[in-house]
Amino acid sequence: MLCAVGILAGLLSAYLYSSPKHPLPPAFNPAANPYEKGIYANGIIESYQTHGENINIYPEVSGPITQILVSEGDTVHQGDPLLAIDDSIQRATVQQQKSQAEAALALLQELKAQPRRETLQVSEAQVMLARANLKTAEDQLDKQKKSYELEPKSVSKDTMDNAINAVEVAKANLQVLEKQLELTKAGAWKYDIQNQEKQYNALSKAYMASSALLAKYTIRAPVDGVVLAIKAAVGSYISPQGAYGTYTGDLNPIVVMGGTQTYLEVRCYIDEILIHRLPQGAAMRAKMSIRGTNVIIPLEYVRAQPYVSPKIELSSQRTERVDVRVLPLIFRFKKPDNVNLYPGQLVDVYLAEK
Repeated sequence: MLCAVGILAGLLSAYLYSSPKHPLPPAFNPAANPYEKGIYANGIIESYQTHGENINIYPEVSGPITQILVSEGDTVHQGDPLLAIDDSIQRATVQQQKSQAEAALALLQELKAQPRRETLQVSEAQVMLARANLKTAEDQLDKQKKSYELEPKSVSKDTMDNAINAVEVAKANLQVLEKQLELTKAGAWKYDIQNQEKQYNALSKAYMASSALLAKYTIRAPVDGVVLAIKAAVGSYISPQGAYGTYTGDLNPIVVMGGTQTYLEVRCYIDEILIHRLPQGAAMRAKMSIRGTNVIIPLEYVRAQPYVSPKIELSSQRTERVDVRVLPLIFRFKKPDNVNLYPGQLVDVYLAEK
């Protein structure tokens, strides 16, 4: 009985394992070249730009991030603030230079406002006093002379000399005070005013330069577009070289922006051995196949970048290179509503002549 059971089990197993297995249907049909003599190329989706690729934003100053004012995917307009960098030191510098410029302006206005009315009144009063002293000395000298004429022995030579000297001193003192009055009326020396004007201009420009630098601590959108990526967090230290990448170990742009999402562009790389087969731009037609789907989108030719360069592997544009040269071509297409497409996505591109 055991032998019979074993034989039956063996026959059943042989029948089950020998029956053919039907493969599962593919999730999607691999894209085929839609053109009889089409050229194949790898492509990468980018935001549509008249020049360049995506918009990489780097700060012009260094410091830790204090605020991030937008989120990835937000639509922004030119001049909108994106993030803020700690500006406490620069703000204090601006306030200091502003105070210095204001002090220089106040001194310049003081020089231009001279003579001061109160100072002029003091100088005029001193001249009047000097004239009165001169009149007193002259009267005293006249008395001594008359006394000497009546009786020469009534006035000593020393007394006469002192009276004469007193008149001369009073005259000299009056002349000094009159010159001082003229100097007061003339106001500030023009060279002092010119020097103070230059001081004020220099301090004002330093204040304006510091204020302009202070504005750099707020990074703003350079154009209208969409925020594609933010490569740093609040508290991260950033510099004009970018932000340190935790996983890649290199420096990345702080913010990556794209143009408006009505149109996207595809940058594809044509192998140098196929360049001679490329049709002229107006005669070129192209289609794009979305990997993992059966979606095929027609492309509109935009331009060729007329510079053949070493091919850069799209998986790592910074480090990986192969000994092949390629010609970049740029196409654009209107973003479809029923397909999720994003800049940075790899696609297959087929080109042919119309």
